[in-house]
Amino acid sequence: MSLRNTAGRWGGVSQLLHWTVAVLILSIGAIGLVMGELPRSPKYFWVYTLHKSLGLTVLALVLARIAWRLYAGAPQPVPGTPRWQAWLAAAVHLLLYLLALAMPLTGWLYDSASGLRPFRWFGLAEVPKLAAPDEALAGIAQRLHVTLFWLLVALVAVHVGAALYHHLFRRDATLARMLPRGWLSVPDDEVSR
Repeated sequence: MSLRNTAGRWGGVSQLLHWTVAVLILSIGAIGLVMGELPRSPKYFWVYTLHKSLGLTVLALVLARIAWRLYAGAPQPVPGTPRWQAWLAAAVHLLLYLLALAMPLTGWLYDSASGLRPFRWFGLAEVPKLAAPDEALAGIAQRLHVTLFWLLVALVAVHVGAALYHHLFRRDATLARMLPRGWLSVPDDEVSR
């Protein structure tokens, strides 16, 4: 498997970053949905710190993914993809990158403006505050964080739906080229790409 992206498929580094960020975002979303229901106990604070630590990890990984994509490029659209679908896919990818950056930043801003005690990323390093305590700013950041989460959920659903549509109905290599070779069958003319 090539580490760099080629004209026909995503390379190993892009695949690893893609699936790692996807799993982390799903985990963070699940944690975020349940942590508000937890009683205020030491477990609550541990879960809250985990949510924030994973969020900052996603921020770093998305920045790494963007840098890698700028360096390694991106595959061409699958042959036969209509121009409007290629444009729409590019727009959705851009929005996914922006939301994957904005989500942790708004969460970090909310944490900072809330005036909570400093938190340590996975207990290892203290995370600096982005703003002084400000109740109004904390409220705005929290509402924005929640709104962006639901927008991200909707865009991920579109992204996953499009990948499944291409695999199940168009029967092209769109999904297969984001997976290691051989995980999904693809038409013979696209295997060699």
